[in-house]
Amino acid sequence: MTESARLDQTYTAEVLRKGIHLASLSIPVVYYFVSRETALTILVPLTLAFALTDIARLRLPPVAVLYERVFGFLLRRHERSDRGGQLTGATYVLLSAILCILVFPKVIVITAFAILIVSDSAAALVGRKFGTRPFLKKTAQGTLAFFLTAIAVVLLAPKIVYLPSEYIIGIAAALVGTLVEASGIGVDDNLTIPVSIGAVMWALYALFLPTLDIYALEKLL
Repeated sequence: MTESARLDQTYTAEVLRKGIHLASLSIPVVYYFVSRETALTILVPLTLAFALTDIARLRLPPVAVLYERVFGFLLRRHERSDRGGQLTGATYVLLSAILCILVFPKVIVITAFAILIVSDSAAALVGRKFGTRPFLKKTAQGTLAFFLTAIAVVLLAPKIVYLPSEYIIGIAAALVGTLVEASGIGVDDNLTIPVSIGAVMWALYALFLPTLDIYALEKLL
């Protein structure tokens, strides 16, 4: 296989991975309409199923052989069991969703998690296809794609009372999430991106809009 063909095959797998990743956008969308308890009732068993499958794949060779025969083309290098193996991105996405729902108010969860799904996908696809200029541990093109799509998410995401400052808070947090994604720190970015965005949003709401009821969306149900 030529180098060009190999790169095309790798990019095709990335497109498939990110297509599946985008399906996780259903998490913040559904969460807008349901309570925290209902969301966790759905997510906790689903996460356990994914996590247990991952553990079985990493610990039991027959399961690993079957899993990688079916889903191997979607696995990243560090996720493959023959290379030490880590939990898959899908498991981390679900764990991240549970953590964010447990910790943050709904208005923050929806924004932070939607940015993870949309912007992380955009950054990966643009960066791998068009990335030429390094930026931190990623590419400038991919990082720009992340930030621009994150701004779009902030503009579309629900707000508490739709004050201009709420949009500024979201964009500031999106910038932090962009830098976290580009830094490529050791922890899986399916966790670090929404947690960093959520923490910054919550801090900025508390600092600049302390009288606003940050839990207003929860009370709509």
